[in-house]
Amino acid sequence: MSLIYAMNGNFTLASFFIIYAMLFDGFDGIVARLLNSSSEFGVELDSLSDMVSFGVAPSFIIYNLYFKNIETFGVVISSLFMVFSALRLARFNVQLVGFDKDYFKGLPTPIAAVTLCSFVIFYNNKIFSEEVSIYFIWLLAFLLPALMISNFKYDTLPKINKQNIKKYPVKFIIILIAAILIIITKGEGIFSFCLFYISSGIIRSFFNFISPKKKRLSKTAADKQNESVDPELNLK
Repeated sequence: MSLIYAMNGNFTLASFFIIYAMLFDGFDGIVARLLNSSSEFGVELDSLSDMVSFGVAPSFIIYNLYFKNIETFGVVISSLFMVFSALRLARFNVQLVGFDKDYFKGLPTPIAAVTLCSFVIFYNNKIFSEEVSIYFIWLLAFLLPALMISNFKYDTLPKINKQNIKKYPVKFIIILIAAILIIITKGEGIFSFCLFYISSGIIRSFFNFISPKKKRLSKTAADKQNESVDPELNLK
């Protein structure tokens, strides 16, 4: 449906159907577990579905909406979303056994797709001018595919039960606040929440990168301080 609406020039509805796809994507695993029908076949089929919903469809939207006029180069830029989502999903599948269930490695494809679609629905040529919208879409067209295959860690959504609510209170508080803001803003807050989520992985990686340096510097400073202290005082 997203592809058909995009082909007919209705990019708002085309984007909404990708958001609907994300909602269905959140329930297919739950249904499979309830019916005790989880399987490797289901894992592969889910990835193929994600590839179409969150790779092909967003690429088709941005090509027709923004990059159609620059011909071959426009095709290449638009295809980045599709190609890198395929790489992201393939990497996820081969790393599925034993992966850290608290984090995703790289930006999840549904979040990347919904970030793009929420921008098209609520901001494109509406809040932002046409010129600013084009700058934003160029940035998203390169940034989102790159983040999908990055090594940045992104929080997974824990299953909703009493045990997980006690274990991950901060995650559930953030999800609740996000849900309230999205309802209050009539959906407009989706884009802001997506930007917050995208930033979280980048910020976490930055602090993880500088933390070892801080520890080494603190240890070096402590060693130097111990060397400068009078040995007799240490004995006392």
